[in-house]
Amino acid sequence: MCKQALDIRRCFLSKCNSQDTLDSFEQNPDQEFSQESFQVDYSALYSLDGRVSVQGKQAPILKILKESNSFLPHVVLASTLLAIFYPPSFTWFTNRYYAPALGFLMFAVGVNSSEKDFLEAFKRPAAIFAGYVGQFIVKPLLGYLFGIMSATVFGLPTPVGAGIMLVSCVSGAQLSNYATFLTDPPMAPLSIVMTSLSTATAVFVTPLLSLLLIGKRLPVDVKGMVSSILQIVVAPITAGLLLNRFFPWICSAIRPFLPPLSVFVTALCVGAPLAINVDCIVSSFGLLILSLIIAFHLSAFIIGYYLPGIFFHKAPDVKALQRTLSFETGMQSSLLALALANKFFQDPLVAVPPAISTVMMSLMGFTLVMLWAKKRVTS
Repeated sequence: MCKQALDIRRCFLSKCNSQDTLDSFEQNPDQEFSQESFQVDYSALYSLDGRVSVQGKQAPILKILKESNSFLPHVVLASTLLAIFYPPSFTWFTNRYYAPALGFLMFAVGVNSSEKDFLEAFKRPAAIFAGYVGQFIVKPLLGYLFGIMSATVFGLPTPVGAGIMLVSCVSGAQLSNYATFLTDPPMAPLSIVMTSLSTATAVFVTPLLSLLLIGKRLPVDVKGMVSSILQIVVAPITAGLLLNRFFPWICSAIRPFLPPLSVFVTALCVGAPLAINVDCIVSSFGLLILSLIIAFHLSAFIIGYYLPGIFFHKAPDVKALQRTLSFETGMQSSLLALALANKFFQDPLVAVPPAISTVMMSLMGFTLVMLWAKKRVTS
């Protein structure tokens, strides 16, 4: 009987000590505990979305890694200045690396998405059609306008105007998908569907537009275009989706490291074209062509933003849709235009506008990412 009473007393004291420890921890959460007095449940370190946290707070190092996207505008600006003043820092990153780099960015989007997101995107045919109109109707009209102005108003050589028109004839850029992902993540699948559709049909539309605007029919490599879509868009996103579906613990482990790597890759994609084509920008016509290209892209960004606000004003996510369509209209595959100019035009001046567009399209797009992301945070 005495032994039972002694056991009950020990159990009571043990519970009291445990309660005192918890009360002390609640009063002073910063208090340090020894391993003997406080055992950590490591299973609680992982939140539902895979982020590592301690007592509900994200670990400082992982928080810095995951928030590194906020440094993207500064990194892009730094890479721009470095490419201008020291081109060899980026000239090694040639076109052969561009497709794998964009593929990595698409993989990052896939890891942070699910197949349901893409199924939902296909349920918005009106928005997809609006993106297509922006790519192959609004933008070519702007290209024709600025191409004509370059010769009639500014007295630039005719091949420069042809280069501006050629830029307006190509499909959307994969960087627009990543820009949308940084600004409005739920809209990324819709942006990818828009860009993939414009890229797939560019095989037929780009030669037709070039014939109408420039008077020269440009043969486009159908197999090469399809292969590009598969390598840069379909395969990386599918890999990310499958990894997220069947191995979520792997995604949880690599997800914190994707933002800093994506920032680094984006800086390369922006700095390399500038470093490689810096001679075109500083040429005798460079600054004037630069001004025209900036005006062309700025007009496309503005029209792409405000027109959807008129036609989709009743949509609950109209602002996010406006930003998405602005990226889709203002950013295009200038590298494709550059390749077509070098291959099918004898005059080297035709390639100058696409070369400058490759740089300015990226800089202007990610400047909007910075402004819109900051506005969302403050609001």
